[in-house]
Amino acid sequence: MNYIGIDLGTSAVKLLLVDEKGKILSEVTREYPLEFPQPGWSQQNPQDWKKAVLDGLQALLQGFDGSQVAGIGCGGQMHGLVVLDEKDEVIRPAILWNDGRTAKQVQYLNETVGKDKLSRYTANIAFAGFTAPKLLWMKEQEPENFARISKIMLPKDYINYILTGVHCCDYSDASGMLLLDVEHKCWSKEMLDICGIKEAQMPRLFESYECVGTVLPEIAKLTGLSETTKVAAGAGDNAAAAVGTGVVGKGGCNISLGTSGTVFISSDRFGVDPNNALHAFAHADGGWHLMGCMLSAASCNKWFCDEILKTTDYSGEQEAIAPEKLGENHVYFLPYLMGERSPINDTNARGTFVGMTMDTTRADLLQAVLEGVAFAIRDSVEVAKSLGIAIPTSKICGGGSKSPLWRQIFANVLGIPLQMVKTEQGPGYGGAMLAMVCSGAYPTVQAAADALVEVAATVEPDPTLTAKYEERYQQFRKIYPACKDLFTQLM
Repeated sequence: MNYIGIDLGTSAVKLLLVDEKGKILSEVTREYPLEFPQPGWSQQNPQDWKKAVLDGLQALLQGFDGSQVAGIGCGGQMHGLVVLDEKDEVIRPAILWNDGRTAKQVQYLNETVGKDKLSRYTANIAFAGFTAPKLLWMKEQEPENFARISKIMLPKDYINYILTGVHCCDYSDASGMLLLDVEHKCWSKEMLDICGIKEAQMPRLFESYECVGTVLPEIAKLTGLSETTKVAAGAGDNAAAAVGTGVVGKGGCNISLGTSGTVFISSDRFGVDPNNALHAFAHADGGWHLMGCMLSAASCNKWFCDEILKTTDYSGEQEAIAPEKLGENHVYFLPYLMGERSPINDTNARGTFVGMTMDTTRADLLQAVLEGVAFAIRDSVEVAKSLGIAIPTSKICGGGSKSPLWRQIFANVLGIPLQMVKTEQGPGYGGAMLAMVCSGAYPTVQAAADALVEVAATVEPDPTLTAKYEERYQQFRKIYPACKDLFTQLM
């Protein structure tokens, strides 16, 4: 039997057809637009996701027998607010994870309701990207639309609804809404009350590997799938990517360099960072994880090359960075193009170059961008270390990790070996693995990871270079505190 993994990303959806041994048989990508109606705002039309997924499924299965697909699993961009009316029609564009319009609501939640209460209710504090602040914003700014809400869900849950007709959500994705009691895996009645919503408006909760339903007859007819094809609850993109890289159970770590960047630390027990600098979420394997998330990671490189250098030859640009320049760059870059989440939680923070001189080159600036993202990821790693968590090695995935130079920079900034897995397809591959567990091909997510995930290569840190980057990092971490008040004044 075969399985489908869906990665519902910010700019495109990627679909994989995978056999029971983990071999990728077919893959399809479909892009869709991203809207920025005001500075700092980010939204999409869920109907664009629907069209892309359904079109993608048809293309994916060309030349294959759709009746041989046993299960589908979706990993998707987290936190996005999708609201449906009583007819299950989309009320407004989805407000995305990287949207910064909710500064006022975040302040209300963290300061008026209080961080201690939020952490007690949900194991987390409010961040601008989370779903609960968006509901409060909608309640205040779009009261007529807010009154029409019949169902609240996340992006990949809308795809599962399209496929099955079931309003569902998994624990890993729900953890990022600031509406879930993460420790007890149920909706927080206190948070629902704060946001002015009822539990009946929330989707039914599942473990990521549980079956939420089977493919609807009309979807089966359109795509060639069978009506018996099972659909797993799926997971938030970071949890799905962690599954796809084998970071499950106790003590694993994965660094993801996608549009956003994350440090993902898996655990077999619930735990909370007392300062809430890291998110405490449920994991797709049935356990939990701590996660640090930066809003702009590989997107910083894309922005700098596309918009500033006016080129899409990313690897060509990196070739100009001489090996002897690593650890020696005099230019620093704060990668806060969309504000920042972990660990500073500042929607006013902005991207900033520091240290340019008359001899600064194009390559120096690009190197600063790559290093700035690595330094910002290390900020979250340092929080984990302060909690007594040892991170002797990590997997690394995502589009940015395909750059050998960037992997080398990361390994030396962090001072640990970084492993690339043989099949690096991020959330889509993790989604397919969840579909396998859902369909009975493997008894647990751990069993699937043990059977299917294989390390292909390891990047080792160089002690001399690590020492140089240690010095550079200590300088980097002084820049944001020096700029913090200025960012507020510039808004």
